[in-house]
Amino acid sequence: MGGPYIGNAATFVVETVLGIYVLIVMLRFMLQLVHADFYNPLSQFLVTATQPPLRYLRRVIPGIGGIDLSSAVLALIVQFVELWLVMLILGRDASVLGLLMLSGVRLLELAIYVIMFSVIILVILSWIQPSTYNPVFGVLNSLSAPVMRPARRLVPPMGGLDVSPIVVLLMLGVLLRVLIAPLEHMALRLL
Repeated sequence: MGGPYIGNAATFVVETVLGIYVLIVMLRFMLQLVHADFYNPLSQFLVTATQPPLRYLRRVIPGIGGIDLSSAVLALIVQFVELWLVMLILGRDASVLGLLMLSGVRLLELAIYVIMFSVIILVILSWIQPSTYNPVFGVLNSLSAPVMRPARRLVPPMGGLDVSPIVVLLMLGVLLRVLIAPLEHMALRLL
């Protein structure tokens, strides 16, 4: 009687809980890549939430050239476990290679969406409260700066209006369709 409903509820819980943790780990990894301010309250939350498993992973996986590989591996592991549990709940078989590839693709997709939403939120914040500082503003600015700087050089402000966020969102949207979608399709075929 409740079979499919319980499966749907279990899938929802697994995807929500592990998805949020993947996002937290991914944000920590991305903030380390862009050298964000780690005294920011949001950054401190991310460090606290990810420190226990990373403490053990860092013993095995060292950082290379300032890149914290243990955070990337932790994100990959949690994403893999999420996908594996969903497949298990749904009663489907999946190959390890397919799950690993799909996990990597989902992490790349998540990184692109994090940057996209950072840009969108920064644009909205610039309309609402352009001169006030918020700790979230600093984190979002750090995340979007690596793509916004080249876009601002490419498309200077026109009549006082900065259209570079539109260019960035268009480019990231194209990247999702040209790179991520085919990779995801390939990974799903391996499952």
